[in-house]
Amino acid sequence: MNPTSAPAPHAIEVERLTKTYTIGTTVHAVDGVSLNVPHGSFTAVMGPSGSGKSTLMQLIGLLDAPTSGRLTVNGRDVEGLADEERTRLRGKEIGFVFQSFNLMPKLTVLGNVTLPMQFQGVAARERLRRAEELLARMGMSDRLHHKPNQLSGGERQRVAIARALANEPTLLLADEPTGNLDSRTGEEVLRLFAELHAQGYTIMLVTHERRVAERAERIVHMEDGRIQEIEALTAATPPPVAHGGRRDPANRRHAAEVLA
Repeated sequence: MNPTSAPAPHAIEVERLTKTYTIGTTVHAVDGVSLNVPHGSFTAVMGPSGSGKSTLMQLIGLLDAPTSGRLTVNGRDVEGLADEERTRLRGKEIGFVFQSFNLMPKLTVLGNVTLPMQFQGVAARERLRRAEELLARMGMSDRLHHKPNQLSGGERQRVAIARALANEPTLLLADEPTGNLDSRTGEEVLRLFAELHAQGYTIMLVTHERRVAERAERIVHMEDGRIQEIEALTAATPPPVAHGGRRDPANRRHAAEVLA
């Protein structure tokens, strides 16, 4: 799917979304949140621990079901969808990048990237072609048969990003993607996200760090399960890129070489 050609006006529409847990006492992890995420936008969700930002991402990513409210993904209302339909929609439309990488330890780099395509019924030859292409873009062509425990943190996150793109989603959700990386490697991961945004992907990134959030076009500030402010940034802060613009293939190679 071309990430720039989805017909719905917004990639995500959230209306009065809530998520309530009752464990002795009632906790409103997400409390009446309304938010539209335009196609091709880069949104950061920022807040302290317990603010509800990760829970909101899990709801938007269809990893959990809301207690109440309305959620639309690419124009499709997810209320009432059967588990199988939610799984299919999540697998095709949404790519995930996590702080802890969440790679399968017994699979190779290539196996980790082809796995989500297998669940979507992609033919074996196409799985291999797409995975090799994505890993080449991430500078991982010489690591195809390595296991995750043979990779650095930066290399693992590059594999995780390639895996997130495997089913050609329109929306990328990243939960603290630089949280387990040193500052230099984290900067290179943010550069990769900037390149993906420039290519037309819709990105929602959860973070507690202002310097990370400022790479987005706007910051959604959360506290106590509610949106406190939506801060529009006059211009997303671009990461330093050698040799010119972000879309130059040579720049992607440069970023991949440093991200180790």
